[in-house]
Amino acid sequence: MGDLDFDVISRTWPYLLSGLKYTLQLTLTAAIGGVLFGTLLALARLSSFKSLAFLAAAYVNLMRSIPLLLVIFWFYFLVPVVLQTITGSERPVQLGADRSAYITFIMFEAAYFCEIMRAGIQSISKGQVNAAYALGLSYAQAMRLVVLPQAFRNMLPILLTQTIVLFQDVSLVSLLNVTDFVGASVKIAQRDSRVVEMYLFVAIVYFVLSFALSSMVKQLQKRIAIIR
Repeated sequence: MGDLDFDVISRTWPYLLSGLKYTLQLTLTAAIGGVLFGTLLALARLSSFKSLAFLAAAYVNLMRSIPLLLVIFWFYFLVPVVLQTITGSERPVQLGADRSAYITFIMFEAAYFCEIMRAGIQSISKGQVNAAYALGLSYAQAMRLVVLPQAFRNMLPILLTQTIVLFQDVSLVSLLNVTDFVGASVKIAQRDSRVVEMYLFVAIVYFVLSFALSSMVKQLQKRIAIIR
């Protein structure tokens, strides 16, 4: 332990910070995109059209039954080949590591956000929906103005908790040679032969951020409970 050199962190801090910014940017984009797509999936699952509900359920169950790492590899390696077949191109359509990462996490997280939003929608009493219909609102208006705002408020702590899990899962993009926070740390660790220092630093940063965010979610959950 006497040979540890933590000065490597201060020397490479700008590079590590750029990787952390990428991780936070991907997390935020995937969370917003996942919530939007997941809400649409939740509405489809609750639809009276059985074919639409079946397709949405099949998508959600598929994504929730497959490891995230495998889904990342699917989009990075297989989707270009599928697009080549569809477009008739001579070569696979290259999506790139960055684009594959964004698409993968949005589509994967949407399956989990879908189930959260579906539970939130079902938690709203049918009496409120019927009252909205009695006021002359259409189904879309009732969902947009009455149901979804309340469902989103009720499920907000769970949505944020899932976002914290997403923040941790984003580290898997380093396997695509993307320079996220973990990817930047791995490159520095291998270049300077400071594996212990860098991996320990990464673990501390993830713990501090995740613990701080989890504490904020608990406080928010208490406030929402008081409002109810």
